[in-house]
Amino acid sequence: MLKDKKIVLGITGSIAAYKIPQLVRLLIKGGAVIQIVMTPSAKNFVTPLTLSTLSHRPVIIDSFDEDTGEWNHHVEQGNWADIMLIAPVTANTLGKMAAGVSDNFLLNVYLSATCPVFFAPAMDLDMFHHPSTQANIRRIQSFGNKIIPPNEGELASGLCGAGRMEEPEHIFDILCSFFKEKKILKAKKALVTAGPTYEAIDPVRFIGNYSSGLMGFKIAEELASKGVEVVLVTGPTSMTTENPGIKLINIVSAEEMYNACIENFPTCDIAVMAAAVADYTPEKPASSKIKKDKDLKSVLLKPTKDILYHLGKIKKKAQFLVGFALETNDETENAIKKLHNKNLDFIVLNSLKDEGAGFGHETNKITIINSSEEIVDYELKSKTDVARDIVRMITANFI
Repeated sequence: MLKDKKIVLGITGSIAAYKIPQLVRLLIKGGAVIQIVMTPSAKNFVTPLTLSTLSHRPVIIDSFDEDTGEWNHHVEQGNWADIMLIAPVTANTLGKMAAGVSDNFLLNVYLSATCPVFFAPAMDLDMFHHPSTQANIRRIQSFGNKIIPPNEGELASGLCGAGRMEEPEHIFDILCSFFKEKKILKAKKALVTAGPTYEAIDPVRFIGNYSSGLMGFKIAEELASKGVEVVLVTGPTSMTTENPGIKLINIVSAEEMYNACIENFPTCDIAVMAAAVADYTPEKPASSKIKKDKDLKSVLLKPTKDILYHLGKIKKKAQFLVGFALETNDETENAIKKLHNKNLDFIVLNSLKDEGAGFGHETNKITIINSSEEIVDYELKSKTDVARDIVRMITANFI
């Protein structure tokens, strides 16, 4: 998977830098072409001579190389790479990445990178868990960058806890998986839905739900990062995307979402229906605002069109359809029933009984059930990481 892949490997001043020579050996053995960029403080933990010998390329530390008299162009490096990996990342560098600070060559390259960026934090456990560090990580992830979370274990301070940079072998496997997924999904087209729908009672009132659209947007962005051409149909939400690989279609009602999905689904290879679509809509919305003095005791409702059911009916053999189920009781039983009734390839189950899952959270806890009723449970994660798990499952099963 790594043959001839161009990787910019950024190293910052952490004791975990001692692991990087082993990672470089693995990447080179895998066929990758590596350009190492170090911060000045990283030289205190691993030498440029060691890394240049292993990578077969001069290590870059500054814009101007006093030994050769050559000028290193950060924009050129940022455009050259297929992927950028920053490992280890200190708390200091995390803060600079989050704030857009550019006070060394590595950060210049990071800000210029047009490729996917992975980052592997390494620091003491209290530094890692500090609210400012966690906020910086969330902000960096919001840019589309992908975290390689640290492990728990003995740290340089002698304490034990989260903060150990992931081992080189696992980082290597993560990068291989990324390129494998990208190869499988290359030139594919996906339909993703997100957010709520608003069902008008009158011109100013509606029936809706608490969906923010975050889960659907994260799935769309994760697919787009793999080279998938994404059509994202979203209900009313404050979220938006500037990703050039995503075509955004804004809708309001369930009927509008149905029409957009029916129009786009036939040309898609993959569809992920993450939207929280209203099951009912007012039968006769008022054309003008209903006044308070009117005795409105009830609103007659009618069922909306079942988008997932209709897509399942017209799904071709080569298409892959994913649905969501948000349940409050008999969760697995209800999800399996929906899986088969809607002709899905797998279903993503959320339970409102799980703290931190469902609407209104930046985290989610999911269970994936495939058409053979095989069940995979996941721990509570950020919705960015949940989107990655869902796309990995799609890649593993998509033919």
